[in-house]
Amino acid sequence: MLGSTGSIGVSTLDVIARHPQRFRAWALAAHRSVDTLAAQCEAFHPRYAVMVDPDAAEALRKRLAGACDTEVLAGAEGLQRIAAHADVDAVMAAIVGAAGLPSTLAAAEAGKRILLANKESLVMAGHLLMAAARKAGAVILPIDSEHNAIFQCLPQGRDATPGLEGVSRILLTASGGPFRNWTAEAIAAATPAEACAHPNWSMGRKISVDSATLMNKGLELIEACWLFDVAPSRVEIVVHPESIVHSLVQYVDGSVLAQLGNPDMRTPIAYGLGWPQRIDAGVAPLDLVALSRLHFEAPDEGRFPCLRLAREAAAAGGTAMAVCNAANEVAVQAFLAGGIGFNAIPAVIEAALAAMPVVEPTSLSVVEAADREAREIAALHVARYSSRLLAGGEN
Repeated sequence: MLGSTGSIGVSTLDVIARHPQRFRAWALAAHRSVDTLAAQCEAFHPRYAVMVDPDAAEALRKRLAGACDTEVLAGAEGLQRIAAHADVDAVMAAIVGAAGLPSTLAAAEAGKRILLANKESLVMAGHLLMAAARKAGAVILPIDSEHNAIFQCLPQGRDATPGLEGVSRILLTASGGPFRNWTAEAIAAATPAEACAHPNWSMGRKISVDSATLMNKGLELIEACWLFDVAPSRVEIVVHPESIVHSLVQYVDGSVLAQLGNPDMRTPIAYGLGWPQRIDAGVAPLDLVALSRLHFEAPDEGRFPCLRLAREAAAAGGTAMAVCNAANEVAVQAFLAGGIGFNAIPAVIEAALAAMPVVEPTSLSVVEAADREAREIAALHVARYSSRLLAGGEN
């Protein structure tokens, strides 16, 4: 489980605990959350625990000494080791951001069942990840609620490869985030606390900001293109504030299939763990009568330009998507630290995309080089916007 201390990891462990005869948490991994990972190790007794931060790994070793026989590994190498280990059947890839790419790729190259919650792996290196999965026979099951819904609504082969026979378009739903009804002026003055106050989902701070900018939906658009082998023009974003319809597939005969459920990540997690069977997720059943009404509307790319930028990166192809993702991570981190204003996030991304040429991502090293350069360019623009903010100018 790559990212066991985050919201996806915690929900996955909850589902696993409901089926002790079927699943075992064989390895858990986190960045530096020693207390949480120690508690998880004591509860689930995994064979391995990985802490990316070496100091945190040493602290975890001391905490677990005498408490359980879990072996503690350190660094990114530890992540790749457990992801590709022969004793592993399924890998939950839930590390947020670019940091999750190498271990997810290692799992694909080892032919694992990958429960993919790390969308950045596909955004950065979709061509490489999908090619590795095909070559090694890995099965990729999407865990993002939207892509999981699409997967459920598409025809599937026995190898979990979704088909597009008779499909007209994919409708990817978005909650609209916390600023859906805010004016452009109010959005410009938004604080990190306000951006992280998602109305429907409990998520980490970075993903919450991505939801507020709608970049999360832009990244999911790119992810959908890779997962389902569709062009960006065949993926439509639909704002659905209730987050009950998780996504839809429209067919050429006029039919539209949708997957509905309460907004609880345990549902797609349980689907990924149990596929092709369905297992109990511990999620309350949906009461349509109590809901009464569901609403849908088009996104406003004027107030939320990140969605446009992600679509343009997808259309450009190559390393443009990795550049978009890297610049976004830098900008969001700066916003959360109070260094730039909310509207500077899309400005930094657009500047990075304009500054870098699009290169064919022929290898992981090419992708990583584009990622590094994009972060350097984004950091320069963050510094400029930070100076303006300190001077009392526009953010």
